[in-house]
Amino acid sequence: MEKLHLPENQNIECKESWKDEYLKWICGFANAQGGHIYIGVVDGSHEISGVENSKRLLEDLPNKIVTNLGIIADVNLLQEDGRDYIEINVKPSNIPISYKGVYHYRSGSTKQELKGTALQNFLLKKLGKTWDDVAVENATLEDIDRTSIEYFLKKGIEAQRIPIGMATAPTEEVLRSLQLIDEENHIKTAAILLFGKNPLRYFHSVEFKIGRFGKNEADLIIQDIIEGNLIQMGDKVFDVLMAKYLVSPVSFEGMQRYETLEIPKEALREILYNAIAHKNYMGPAIQMHVYDDKIELWNDGNLPEGFNEEILYGNHPSVPRNPNIAKAMFMAGFIDTWGRGYKKIFEGFEKRGLPIPKVRDFFSGTQIIIERTVFQSLNANGGLNGGLNGGLNGGLNKSNELTEIELRILQYIKSNPRTTIKKVSEALKVGKRTTERMIANLREKNLIIKEGSKKRGSWKINL
Repeated sequence: MEKLHLPENQNIECKESWKDEYLKWICGFANAQGGHIYIGVVDGSHEISGVENSKRLLEDLPNKIVTNLGIIADVNLLQEDGRDYIEINVKPSNIPISYKGVYHYRSGSTKQELKGTALQNFLLKKLGKTWDDVAVENATLEDIDRTSIEYFLKKGIEAQRIPIGMATAPTEEVLRSLQLIDEENHIKTAAILLFGKNPLRYFHSVEFKIGRFGKNEADLIIQDIIEGNLIQMGDKVFDVLMAKYLVSPVSFEGMQRYETLEIPKEALREILYNAIAHKNYMGPAIQMHVYDDKIELWNDGNLPEGFNEEILYGNHPSVPRNPNIAKAMFMAGFIDTWGRGYKKIFEGFEKRGLPIPKVRDFFSGTQIIIERTVFQSLNANGGLNGGLNGGLNGGLNKSNELTEIELRILQYIKSNPRTTIKKVSEALKVGKRTTERMIANLREKNLIIKEGSKKRGSWKINL
């Protein structure tokens, strides 16, 4: 049996005989990049089995394709070694195509039925729009937070991406300059997400969740949920991570004291803003899991088609999921629009000699995994190498299982021995109940002792 010599291509399908259900595959090719279907060819081996009713198929197939899909495909009768086979050449369509009300899409070597958010994004893309470009019904300028607009202008002027003359520009002028108000004066989705007073009123997942975990996901120690508009979310998340979740070991050069965050600061900001700018805001919240050995950051929305970790860390074009949001964040100086974000992340970690974060598609979104080598090294060397943020002399050799919060409480108490639980809670921005529980743990481990009366006594670090 002769073989058909076909290139290794994800846009080729072979079927031994015709079935009307294969119209779904034609629909999938039309909605994607086009492709070829061969009838009378064995899938896998590409051996030409031939079709007996080739002339009738040659007449019937074009009509079935037009009737069911509304498109025209080239249907050709070919022959090899006396056997007839059919080639159906499907071109990509610039409008959405459905088969019996269902939208099919060819992705890789598989066909998918598009539903929910995936279908919505597909339809918008085919119509030349993105989700963040859609107007929000009933939204007005009253929904926009002027303080956030001023914050955006300040950051953009500092980054030299916004002219200084815009410093006091009215809110409407700023939104129009960013094309966040349409021709009918409707406020667009991106405007509410970026500058809204209460974006959660319109979109349920404008949140950034951070959790500190023990051995596994079931062992949740503390958590924070950062809400609000996107233009200020990055800074809020960064501040919470600095205060409660990450360590900044101290080093000295002569008399100069340095505190260096365990993750390169600029690379961390790039990671955070990438997650915020490119999230699918119809899906769940951004989630960051902080463990002793790693940090896992996940945002809904897969990598652009054809992208993987190797491409991200190399030279590649910018393919923003939310172009309007990305543009505003670029103007504010938060991100780049030339696809250099991951290159900056790579360079930041490489310069510090740290493992490069891993990036992958995970469930319906993108996950970045950061190894906490600095934190692990500090823990291994006698409890954070004799000191976190100023140093606890002698190290924390009595326990190498302390959380960052417990370590920060120890440091604060060391500097403020007459403090109260309320003041510790306020200073470290940790809930009072969590502070009480952490201090109880430290007392149980005999790492701190309360001396004197309850009101006038002082704390002693017992190392």
